[in-house]
Amino acid sequence: MANRKEKTFRFIIVGGGIAGVTCVEQLSSQIPSADVALITASPHIKTVTNYRQVSKTLEEFDVEEQPSSVLEEKFPNLTVIHSAVQSLHTRSHSLETTDGRVFGYEKLCICGGGRPKLLTQENPYVLGIRDTDSAQELQKRLSKAKRIVVVGNGGIALELVYEVEGCEVIWAVKDKAIGNTFFDAGAAQFLIPSLEADKPEKDAPCKRPRYTTEEPTPGGSHTFTADRNARRQGSSSTEAGSALGPDWHEGIGTRRVSLEYQCEVEKIFTSEELLDSPPQTLGHENVGSWPVYIKLTNGKTFGCDFVVSATGVVPNTEPFLHGNNFALADDGGLHVDDHMMTSEPDVYAAGDVCTACWEHSPMWQQMRLWTQARQMGWYAGRCMAAHVVLLGKFNGQGLGSDHELLVRCTKGLEYVKVVLSGGRMVGAVLIGETDLEETFENLILNEMDLTPYGEELLNPNIDIEDYFD
Repeated sequence: MANRKEKTFRFIIVGGGIAGVTCVEQLSSQIPSADVALITASPHIKTVTNYRQVSKTLEEFDVEEQPSSVLEEKFPNLTVIHSAVQSLHTRSHSLETTDGRVFGYEKLCICGGGRPKLLTQENPYVLGIRDTDSAQELQKRLSKAKRIVVVGNGGIALELVYEVEGCEVIWAVKDKAIGNTFFDAGAAQFLIPSLEADKPEKDAPCKRPRYTTEEPTPGGSHTFTADRNARRQGSSSTEAGSALGPDWHEGIGTRRVSLEYQCEVEKIFTSEELLDSPPQTLGHENVGSWPVYIKLTNGKTFGCDFVVSATGVVPNTEPFLHGNNFALADDGGLHVDDHMMTSEPDVYAAGDVCTACWEHSPMWQQMRLWTQARQMGWYAGRCMAAHVVLLGKFNGQGLGSDHELLVRCTKGLEYVKVVLSGGRMVGAVLIGETDLEETFENLILNEMDLTPYGEELLNPNIDIEDYFD
């Protein structure tokens, strides 16, 4: 594999999403002389625009899709490689793309993102929504659909159910309230109607529909049907309550959304499979009038044109695992430490593909959203450029005053700190390309008495790596 390398880059980043592009921007701007490669299967990349720091911890920005040439024009040291990754070989520090090319790296950052957690694989009637390509496919299929079933209760499901027009929607959620990925039932009552606030008024006067909001019984359902006789101030036919969005159905006529609470998908049938199965509890339609049927755990079966699987994502680690020894978190993400490093040497990860396995702040939790993808990509780039290595009791933890420090610092290039206790090395901090990681690790583990060497231990004119080899 090593002999076939087309080129070796100092840094390779895999993935043209927010995490990958932010990482590229950090590395390319911090070390303009370094060869950086971005490997992405898409001709377009996602970039952060209009970034604004709102407060100490809050930020806002827009996300735009742009041709990858925009990045190459901005950073002359960047090469964009348009291909997916076929395999990764961490021992030889190389990876192979699906078009057969092999590239070497000194440091690699995996920003492969996540892929939809589909209800079932290889079913033409089940569509996962994750990126612009799948969104365009959804738009195409919606133009001909009369009814769809949406399964899921996260951000994609919320926005989809709100925005879909001209099509009946059956929405199946496993919880007692919608949107509980982000907020509780009370917040949902307050927030969801405000989604309509900035939309332009219709030319024709509209009568605001009312929707019931009482808590459903387990396995129960709600049907949100526009009441054309409802007045703006209220309706005598239902209790006053929150809506999915005032007038969100306007111009649709008989449009309705049926919400099935506290249920999940039990089985998905084609028309033929449904005819051969035990009798199901169907609506008014005849068996065979829909191309696909979905049975829920509350016992109800619905026919529809297609099913939207909006049940979250799983880390897209598959191309990188075979033949390597990555530690994985419980959710399947690449295990990363507080410097975004994986368990494989010189391999970092950022964004949805990884799981933050350091000790979290009491006020922080990982959520696979663009905001954290940007932060992780930015930080991974900083760490890759600085290459911080922490060994042992690097800050003299628990040693009290019974230790001494040796420090070597070359501004802009390297920082080396050694912690000695009783003449033996017990910890170290290495920043930059020091090539001392393995040597210092061995000295700490061997507990060798270093007293005879004194300050010469960090003499830049002595090749300590060869000395202790």
